[in-house]
Order: sequence, then structure tokens, then C-alpha cells
Amino acid sequence: MRFFQPKKYFWRILTTIGIVSVAFQLITMSTLAYFMLVPLGQRAADDLANVMVHAAETWQTLSVSARPAFAEKMKSQHELQITDAQIPLAVSASPLPYLYFLEKSLRKQVGPEIPLKQSLDEDGSEWFWADIPVSGSIVRLGFARQRIGVNPSVAFLLLISIGLYLTIITAVKLTGRLTVPIEQLHHAAQALGKGQWPDPVKIEGPEELSVLAREFNRMNTQVRVLLSNRTTLLAGIAHDLRTPLTQIQLALAMLPDEGGDPELMKSIQNDLDAINHLIGETLSISLELEEEEEVLTDVAQELKQIIDKMQTNGLEIHFSQGEPCRQRLHPLALRRIFTNLLGNAVRYGGNKPIEVLYDCNSDQIVIQILDQGPGIPPEFSEAVFRPFYRLEKSRGSGTGGSGLGLAIVRQLADANKWDVQLLQRPNGGTKAVITISRD
Repeated sequence: MRFFQPKKYFWRILTTIGIVSVAFQLITMSTLAYFMLVPLGQRAADDLANVMVHAAETWQTLSVSARPAFAEKMKSQHELQITDAQIPLAVSASPLPYLYFLEKSLRKQVGPEIPLKQSLDEDGSEWFWADIPVSGSIVRLGFARQRIGVNPSVAFLLLISIGLYLTIITAVKLTGRLTVPIEQLHHAAQALGKGQWPDPVKIEGPEELSVLAREFNRMNTQVRVLLSNRTTLLAGIAHDLRTPLTQIQLALAMLPDEGGDPELMKSIQNDLDAINHLIGETLSISLELEEEEEVLTDVAQELKQIIDKMQTNGLEIHFSQGEPCRQRLHPLALRRIFTNLLGNAVRYGGNKPIEVLYDCNSDQIVIQILDQGPGIPPEFSEAVFRPFYRLEKSRGSGTGGSGLGLAIVRQLADANKWDVQLLQRPNGGTKAVITISRD
């Protein structure tokens, strides 16, 4: 099963929670930045611009001998370096919002736009410089990158990463608590729909899910009891029906001169045989579905025995056997499924050769029955598994059959978690495929 399945309830809830949580984080950080961080950054940039402009104006009024002391004072008190602009520097391309605020503040106080410039010192530290015009001269003031202190990109990535991590952990646990009971109910309902008997669903989770699980378990038990009673009822009906049928057959056999009309007597006897056969077929599926014990079975040998019994009157059945394979399964179910499918191939195959392919590997056992009959149109490939359903063109009354064979095949296959398909062959005919998983 694929791990990521968008259609599953778990992934839909997880995706919804994740998107809403990430959107909330982005909105929260944007709100904090706009109403708190931006005003604080603007205020800090205004203060630094005031200091820089005042320092540049003071620098111009000092004598050459007094400037070194003033420069030292600016460095110790404000972490600013001041000098006359001499060496050309490159304009800064840093995306820090603080530098944008500082340029805006300098332009407001000085007048002309003062683009900040950038350089690296001997230690590789980044410096930013502003050339401030004062009385026809340019005074250059600079500060190190460390003076700003903030690193918004790192902070943003860190907040997003932590937020995503906490969101995913919380969402997975919360979604799991909600969807695990639903997933259990999903699998149990699928098994019940296929005629299997799932284990009771664990009653856990919110009250609504607990009530749903409890009621499903009760329904499962009731259905099982109902089907058991149905089997008992059918057995009683079959017994009550077969007794008068047997008496009728004996009475017919005792009539002198075959009742005076051999053709009528033969027709009545055929009808009685058909009724007996129908009763037997109806009961067999209930009895075989109750088979519980799995037996280590040589699958190829089982198939070969059935083929040998059916290969009479010149009928050609070619059996292509793969590697020997032993599997724990219900042999009675395997025999009935294979017998019914092979019987259909014989009945509707037009007396043409039939091929049986058998392959066994570590994952599955695949049995294929290929006939050369008229085939089953793809649109009817599932309908034919319904009880008493018949295709008029290829399943006329002349071919015989009770209409229960494929219904028994499907119910036995579902009960054993096997897969049965009827496929149309490209050159005509039907390919019946039985797949038995070996997990």
C-alpha cells in the first residue's frame, strides 16, 4: 500500500491542519513585524541617523588635532568609526530592512539620498558606511554588521522550521487519534462486505466514534448469527423438500409402463433432478463458507486431480504446471472454485482444447483457465457473479447449469481473501484468473 494516499481521511485532515497552521504562523509573524518590529527598527534607525548627522557636523567644527579624540569617543560610546571620505566604496546590496530604514532616516534629516556603502575589514567583518555632506565636505561614518545584531532571515527560517515541526507532530498525533478508529472501521466494513468476519473493532476515541464502533461490532455479531440461522433454516428446508421429492421419485419409478407416457415421465424425472441439484448447490455454499481449518496443501496436485477427473470423452485439457508449491489454505474452497470455473470452460468452450496455467512464487499463486468459447463481454464480467444471472447469448438454457456456480466462486474467494477475475481473451474465449496471496 502506498504511504501517501491523498484520498484517505488521514491525509486530508493532516493537510488541512498543516495549511491552516502554517498560514496562521505567517499571519502572526507578519502582524508582529508590521506593528512591533518595523516601528522598533524605524526608531532605532532614526536614533542612529541623528547620532551620525550630529557626529558629522561636530567633526567639521573640530580642529585636526582634536579629531582623533572625538573619533575614539564615537567608537567607544556609539561603535561608530568616523573619517574623511577618500577611498571609493561599493554601494551596499544587503537586504537587511534596518539599512533601508537608516537610508530613509538620513534622507529625511540631510535632504539628498545617501546610499549606504559596504566594505570588509582585515578580519572579514562586514562594515556599512554613510557619506554625509557637511559644509561642502563629505564625512564618512561607518559601523560593523555586528552592531545591528539582528538576522531576520535566520530568525524567520528558525521560526518557520520550529513551527512546521511542532505543527506536523501535533497534527499527526491529533489526526491519528481521529482517523485510526475510522480506518479500523473502514477495513472491518470492507471485510464484512466481502463475506469475511473481521475481529471486533477496538472501542476508542471520541464518544461519537466509540458509539459507532460499538454499534458496528453489535451489527457484525447480529449478521453472523443471522447467517448461521440461515444455514440452519436452509438445511431444514432442504431436508423437508427432499423427503417428498424422494417419495415422488419412488412413486414414479413404481408406476407400471412408465405411467403410459415415457416422454412425460422422463421430463418429470429431469425436473426432479434439477430441483435436487439446485437445493444441493444452495446448501453447499453455506457449508463451505463455514470451513475453518486451513491445511498445508499441494496446490498443483489438487488441480491435477480435478483435471484428471474432468478429462473424459476426448476433451483436451492442457495443464502447464510451474514450480511445486505448498500453501496453507482451505482445500475444499479451492476445489470448489477451480471445479466450477473449469466446468464453465468445458460447458461453454465449444469442445475446443482448454489450457490451465499454474504459477507459484514467493508473493502469490496464480491459476489461469483459458477456454475458446464465445467469451464474456467486459461489461458483464462482474454481473455474472450474481446468483442466477445468465447471459442469454452465451448462457442459454440448453447449456444447463443452475446459475449459482459463479456466485459460489465469488463468495468462497472473498471469504478466503482470494481474487477471481473473468477476462475476455483477445482472440475470443474467456480467461479465468485465480490469485492467492502468500502473505
